[in-house]
Amino acid sequence: MTWTLMPAAGFGAHARQWDALQAQTVASPMLQADFVAALLDAFSNGDELLAISNDAMAIVRPHGRGSWATFQPAQAPLGMWIERPGLDRAGALASLLRALPGVGLVLGLTQLDPLLAPAPDDAMEYIQTARITVAGSFVDYWAARGKNLRSNLKKQRAKLTADGVDLRLQTSTRADQMLEAVRDFGRLESAGWKAQAGTAVHLDNAQGRFYSRMLAAFAARGAASVYRYWFGDQLVAMDLCIRQGDCIVVLKTTYDESVPKTFSPALLMREDAVRALFDEGGTARIEFYGKVMEWHTRWTEQVRTLYHLNQYRWAALRRLHALSK
Repeated sequence: MTWTLMPAAGFGAHARQWDALQAQTVASPMLQADFVAALLDAFSNGDELLAISNDAMAIVRPHGRGSWATFQPAQAPLGMWIERPGLDRAGALASLLRALPGVGLVLGLTQLDPLLAPAPDDAMEYIQTARITVAGSFVDYWAARGKNLRSNLKKQRAKLTADGVDLRLQTSTRADQMLEAVRDFGRLESAGWKAQAGTAVHLDNAQGRFYSRMLAAFAARGAASVYRYWFGDQLVAMDLCIRQGDCIVVLKTTYDESVPKTFSPALLMREDAVRALFDEGGTARIEFYGKVMEWHTRWTEQVRTLYHLNQYRWAALRRLHALSK
């Protein structure tokens, strides 16, 4: 396989080629060109390379002496690798490793989804992730959830209604609404523990620039949804979501930590948002892509394992690495 390498700063000139190849896989909005371009704009160090062949494309960067890995900012649930179905991946990776500058000893593909790229026998498990399949009616889906989840949220709604609190789900989808949406999201995060950890979204930090640009690009073609949840006039929870085809991904969630612990605003929001997706039609799966938490298992039984994959220049290096573990 022949590879062409160039600075990833020139990704925009090859975005259509990237999307054409990506569209041949199971739809995944985190691997669309709009998402990749926003990642590079906000988080690139300038040493990333765009690798292009007829059957695969990737963005890679140096990862220590003799080592390369796919571009993987924390905001990207998946590594920047796409392949045509049926690709001889081992052969493709071996040729890419030889083509990279210097004497590359190992090339790591990070956070791959077996739904998009089947896991080989030597894959290294990363995390489990959950999804909801949208099929049939919401009534049937909700009836299949655990009694504790259904009863708990029903009691919360009854208590809030008795206290005169109006519950409202607001959905924003227009490009001109995304800047304000990220600003609101940042306000909620900045009032909680993420502000103390220095990881909260702000319009003036790299995260804020990434989400603002990316969501606006997706919204311009009707592929972004921001959910806000209100207790009366109080904004209490938000979801940032993008979609491709019949797949919607919940990228990021936040909630107002000042709300009494007897209420779960993010879960109340999710119930209403999932109901809306069932009722609207056009969605086949809801992806979360974060590490499976206990609350995920109350919403779905469908879990799969994301994985890492290493390609070594020589088989002896693989064996040495295995022995070192």
